[in-house]
Amino acid sequence: MTENEVAALIVDAALLVHRELGPGLFESTYEVCLVYELKKRGLRVEAQKELPVVYQDIQLEAGYRIDLLVEGIVIVELKSVQSLSDLHMAQVITYLKLAHCKLGLLINFNVKLIKDGIKRVANGI
Repeated sequence: MTENEVAALIVDAALLVHRELGPGLFESTYEVCLVYELKKRGLRVEAQKELPVVYQDIQLEAGYRIDLLVEGIVIVELKSVQSLSDLHMAQVITYLKLAHCKLGLLINFNVKLIKDGIKRVANGI
């Protein structure tokens, strides 16, 4: 599967989760439900995947975690906030670089319409 195909399945699953639960819950609730929906679709999902930082020739376990890594190629960062900020976008861009992935989705479930809470983030590796 390509990154775009995986991303389409993730967006579809996020739409279903948001339709069922609505806005206003904790991020962790959406994460568990989204993982469930993605696995139902046959996707390989790693939740809270540790992300080390490699600086020159040393690996630092700095405590960074990707919310979801789907099929090993798409990073998903989940939020449940009033609005997404530049800092949230920067976080996804940095995670893409550190994980050597090309595509990420930043999903804010705390919106009336989930389509307004989904941002596609690409890394030009």
